[in-house]
Amino acid sequence: MAAVADKSGEAALVAAAANDKNSLVVETPKSESKEFNVQNLVDMFTKLNPLAKEFFPSSYQQNQTKNDGKFNQVPVGSKSVGNENFSNRRRRNNSNQGRRRLNGKAFRAQRDDSIRQTVYVSDIDQNVTEEQLAGLFSNCGQVVDCRVCGDPHSVLRFAFVEFADEEGARAALNLNGIMLGFYPVRVLPSKTAILPVNPTFLPRSEDEREMCTRTVYCTNIDKKVSQAEVKNFFESACGEVTRLRLLGDNVHSTRIAFVEFAMAESAIVALNCSGMVLGTQPIRVSPSKTPVRPRVARPTLV
Repeated sequence: MAAVADKSGEAALVAAAANDKNSLVVETPKSESKEFNVQNLVDMFTKLNPLAKEFFPSSYQQNQTKNDGKFNQVPVGSKSVGNENFSNRRRRNNSNQGRRRLNGKAFRAQRDDSIRQTVYVSDIDQNVTEEQLAGLFSNCGQVVDCRVCGDPHSVLRFAFVEFADEEGARAALNLNGIMLGFYPVRVLPSKTAILPVNPTFLPRSEDEREMCTRTVYCTNIDKKVSQAEVKNFFESACGEVTRLRLLGDNVHSTRIAFVEFAMAESAIVALNCSGMVLGTQPIRVSPSKTPVRPRVARPTLV
């Protein structure tokens, strides 16, 4: 009898569903039923606007014309918005790469020009200053930059002198063998350009230019050497050190230092320290183009 009753119940449900196609009956475990009107759902979906703002990604471009405030519709035969944006990105990236290639070519061309305008000067007396060297070569043309460097393998020094044009560099080659101080200098075409100094580090006043005459630039300093050891080294060999800045990072195996002395004569004597071993490395000492500015005290938070 129970089986007959179940079958009759199922037949009744099927008949009810056949009589009303727009109704849907859902049975729950608690035998509770909820009826949803399918036609109402169809009416709700048909009223939705597929061009509404919330149905479009943020990358979709809105039509900004005054005549049409709606969103632009995508033609059937056109590319998708995502592909269009991707192609735009590729075009922009390609243009950036071309710009970088152009900048690279311009940089190399500028560097080659600087090399042709530069001469290499060697066998320079320790007592010759950059100003004196630049004054000597100023007779050949306008001197743009002059960089004297210490040689760890010699008591003499070398320098790079850059002119405003190639004519000045070619004229400077005629000074090969001229006496400067106690030694004849050698003048050859340079194979490298002078690395420019950050303009913000250059002296800004007469006082700072005077500080540069008392300051040397020391490179190839052993990382195990402390700032106190660098100061003691130069004070014992050259004279009183008034300010010292020891710099380094995690990329380079050695460090650099700017050493300011109380007297300009001490800075000249310090140039003779090129090639001397400090720690485990022979140091290189050159005249400094930048002063050692005092550190600016940062405001403390209360």
